[in-house]
Amino acid sequence: AGIFTTVDAVSGYLAGMTGSEIPNRFSRRQAKPCIIGFMLSLPPESGYPIRNNTLRLQISHPGPVHMQSRYLFGILIALLGGACLSTSGILLRNLESAGGWQIVFYRSWALFFTITLLLAVRYRSATFRAFHDIGVRGLSAATLLGLGSILYIFAILNTTVANVVFIIGSAPLVTALVAWILLGERIRRSGIVTMAGAVCGIGLMFVDGLASGGMLGNVLAIVMVLTFAFYLLILRSSRNTDMTPVVALSGLLMAFFSMTMVDNFTVSIHDLVICLALGSFQLGLGFLFLTLASRYIPAAEVALFAMSESVLNPLLVWIGVNEVPSSYTLMGSAVILLSVLTYSLIAIHSGKPT
Repeated sequence: AGIFTTVDAVSGYLAGMTGSEIPNRFSRRQAKPCIIGFMLSLPPESGYPIRNNTLRLQISHPGPVHMQSRYLFGILIALLGGACLSTSGILLRNLESAGGWQIVFYRSWALFFTITLLLAVRYRSATFRAFHDIGVRGLSAATLLGLGSILYIFAILNTTVANVVFIIGSAPLVTALVAWILLGERIRRSGIVTMAGAVCGIGLMFVDGLASGGMLGNVLAIVMVLTFAFYLLILRSSRNTDMTPVVALSGLLMAFFSMTMVDNFTVSIHDLVICLALGSFQLGLGFLFLTLASRYIPAAEVALFAMSESVLNPLLVWIGVNEVPSSYTLMGSAVILLSVLTYSLIAIHSGKPT
């Protein structure tokens, strides 16, 4: 009876999983294929699909070649996610006259419709149910993500792109710090050192803000990092629920809020196209690729490869509109990048999720 209950639970568990999801339930450290088999004699009236009065359940672990291809695919789409996100600076710098709230308004609607369309393709008639399942936590996460997205736009409009993206790049360290303060999660000594390094790097950027007049943008970026840290903590507590609808809901919340802040909705066709691209291509596809990547590689590695955004974003602005970072920004960026890179590599080596 005990074995029957175990097999029944396992078969029910696997019944709700797609073929692509099953390998993710097993340790990636297992180098050799393995097969776990069960064979039970059951009466025909049991209702189970049996052959010769025998129920067979076989679970195969993918071989090393298959696991390597999945891993490389995860790296590729994580890099694609970072590349999509890195277009925000160059797109914003090429706007003609659209104001901050106009950008947020049109960007938010584009984000909402893009993610909702993708959810509709995936869930079909159960799309509304997917939104319902995120619950109160999902609503809280959507509010935080929406607020952070608004702060992101106004931060870039008030300081250099390099300052914003590298301050935001410290989000994994800030998330670990918030988790330690609120949840009592243990932080390694190496984590404390890397956090201190990130603080020093941000400090150099604030020195640059005092000299160049971009202090407001730096402050907005810091607040944005805090909202994103709390957003990530909510996602971590809801790992058994598909939280993709949170991204769409955040777009809807931003759209309605920005509607009350916009004095004039008229923008040029040029600016409208850029705003829609910011919502659908830059943010929508960026988050989608990173979400997909997390199915194939550990979260710490997703964060590591997504750091391509921190490198490409200021580089594109530098090449495209000649926005040259100051010496303080370059030094601070290097310190933050090294700190986050070290933190991510340590997390990957220790097998600790971030």
